[in-house]
Order: sequence, then C-alpha cells, then structure tokens
Amino acid sequence: MDRLIYTAMTGASQALDEQAVIANNLANVSTTGFRAQLANFRDAPMAFGDGSSVNDLTTRTFVLASTPGADMTPGAISRTGNPLDIAIQGQGFMAVQTADGNEAYTRAGNLHVDENGQLMTAGNEQVIGSGGPISVPPGSAVTIGTDGTVSALSPGSQPNAIAMIDQIKFVNPPAGTLTRGDDGLFHTADGNPAQADPTVQIATESLEGSNVNPVAAMVAMITNARQFQMQTQLLKTADTNEQSANQLLQVSS
Repeated sequence: MDRLIYTAMTGASQALDEQAVIANNLANVSTTGFRAQLANFRDAPMAFGDGSSVNDLTTRTFVLASTPGADMTPGAISRTGNPLDIAIQGQGFMAVQTADGNEAYTRAGNLHVDENGQLMTAGNEQVIGSGGPISVPPGSAVTIGTDGTVSALSPGSQPNAIAMIDQIKFVNPPAGTLTRGDDGLFHTADGNPAQADPTVQIATESLEGSNVNPVAAMVAMITNARQFQMQTQLLKTADTNEQSANQLLQVSS
C-alpha cells in the first residue's frame, strides 16, 4: 500500500485531535479563570532502509502529538461586588484540595462557603490555606483581603470583632512545571505540592474571565477543518492510485 496513505492518516488524525481542543476552548469561553488549551504537534521524518542508498532517503514526514500545554496569558478582570470573588493579578494559582486529598491549582476565584463552613470553589474543591482546607464559623460574614487573608465576623458581633481565619495559599511555580489534568485543574509534574508564594496579589470582589479569544478560536476551527479536508482528499488520492496500480498489474499478468 502506498506510504502516502499512512502520511495522510497521521495528518487527519491529529487534525481531529486539534479540532477537539479548539471545541473545548470555545465551550469554556465564559468559564471563570479558564486557560486555553494548546494543541502541540511535531513532524517525524521517516527514513526507509538504512540510508545506504538513494532509495533509503527520507521521503515522508508523519505528524505526531507533542506535549500539550496551556496559554497562561491572564484573562480580563471584572468587578462583581461579591466579597467571596477573587481574581489573581498577573501570574499565579490558588491551591485547592481535590476529592482524593491531593493538592491542585486553579485560577477560578468564584468561591462560596458550603453548609459545613468550608470555603469552596465553584467546582466544589476545598480552598487550601496555611494549615490545610479553610473553614469558617457557620453564618459568619466572610471577607478576603488582597493578600488572600480570610476574615470572618460572627453574627451579631461588633464590626471591630472581625477575626482572621487563615490565608489562602497561592503558588507561582516556574513555567512548564504545571500540567492540566482531566479534572480541569493544574497539577505539578512530580505530584508534590508547590511552594507558597506570598508575592501573589489578588483583586477582591472581582473575577478573571477566560483567556479564550472566541473570534480567533472560530478562525482556527475553520482553518483546521480545511486542513482535515485536505488530508482526507490525500487519502482518496492514494486509494485511487492504489486501485489503478492493481488494475495495471492484473492486465500485465
């Protein structure tokens, strides 16, 4: 079978994967703190034989998936007036505890207090402080400072009776050391918790929007669809050439 079929097949397969990535980005264009996923691919030249003759030279280049990444460009920050909404300014992530007890990281700052007094994200992950998951007294009025300090005022207390509960853990690990998991959260490559970074600052009563550009994503989707059509056309061409070759062989025999 003509090697062109395999070459076009790898291109079509990766085009489908890229289309799924673009579709996921578009679906999260309104998701708080979302980081656009990047589809990375690389070429893989294929040499046939040991290279000792001219026929062994590289004549095909396959397409292979590379390490996926994320666009870490900050999204636009908008003020909400909700005292439990926070937006990280610049680089950095907020630490949360997943259902399996591990530490993960997110930029989604639309927080709430559940019925058990736990400070939670919109995805129901517990927000981590300096001493573990943050709990507040039930019914308290909670405020968050620009350094992540969580304070609470018990019902019926005087305004000057506000008490500091904990401080949200923020991290800012080196670029490339975090990977996005299937849960949509970011995790360290080695699985160990990242060190807290006290220099990370937040905007209170505000939320960071998604950094997905819907117009650019739509253009990329159209471009990728055309690339997929080109690869499928190459598959058809290779199949037609193969059928013609078979007919010639049958006649010659």
